[in-house]
Amino acid sequence: MTTLLIADVKDGALLDTTRRALSCALQIGGPVHLLVVGKSESALAAASRLRVEKIIHASKVDEKSADETFAALVLELAKDYDALVGSGSSLAKGVLPRVAAALDVMQISDVTRVIGGKRFERPIYAGNALQVLESRDAKLVITVRTSTFEPAGEAQSPPAIEMCDWEETQPRTVMLEEMRSQSERPDLAAAKVIVSGGRGLQSSANFNQYIGPVADQLRAAIGASRAAVDAGYAPNDWQVGQTGKVVAPELYIAVGISGAIQHLAGMKDSKVIVAINKDDEAPIFQVADYGLVADLFKAMPELKTELAK
Repeated sequence: MTTLLIADVKDGALLDTTRRALSCALQIGGPVHLLVVGKSESALAAASRLRVEKIIHASKVDEKSADETFAALVLELAKDYDALVGSGSSLAKGVLPRVAAALDVMQISDVTRVIGGKRFERPIYAGNALQVLESRDAKLVITVRTSTFEPAGEAQSPPAIEMCDWEETQPRTVMLEEMRSQSERPDLAAAKVIVSGGRGLQSSANFNQYIGPVADQLRAAIGASRAAVDAGYAPNDWQVGQTGKVVAPELYIAVGISGAIQHLAGMKDSKVIVAINKDDEAPIFQVADYGLVADLFKAMPELKTELAK
């Protein structure tokens, strides 16, 4: 079984999610080829250190191309592969469903374990149950929950690089402009430390006053519960949970978050979870490694002071 893995390239850099998705692709069995788009020499150099048999470099497709363009490229290459794999990034989530529909096969989303053959495990019902399924399709189309896989090791020798001259001559969708918020903090999906706030902060001013300084001291990303986002305390791209971003940092600090199922589904794979909540019966304490029953408006300034020592 030969597998094509779609690399995650952002701002000319190869993201760590690619290495984690590669761990899953290698477990499927057979040689793995890596699709890298764009003209970034840095991304190509990083890809050359991975344990893949071959790199397919599509330099005429930009990393900011529309999902339809990516899907058309993958479909052009799909005939030579038994499995098409991507991480759980927004890129793969936009591209692979289109590919699966065009190939008339079932997509297997959020794979957390490769059992063998065409059998996989994935979470369902917001992570409260695990489903084992077996595909009978001729081709596999898979997205990976990268937080459950360790990064793949490096190759002993560089893989071969094959140039792909494919380009879309008449794209139906064209990127005209990209407006992105600028932040010196780590990206939420890849951060090693995350400080998240919930509805208990009561206002956006409190969110910035109590969460921001502690996150800065820890060099952490900032997250938020859906309740906090819906209330306008934090922007949408900070939302952690089933309908937000699924994260698995080394340290996750939940402040004023009760622990709704949809939020737990997005962060319960964190290595160490610290919860601060004045309600000692809050569900968040059931998954927390360390819990502090306290008023966050007193606890957070004290934490800030201790971190400054």
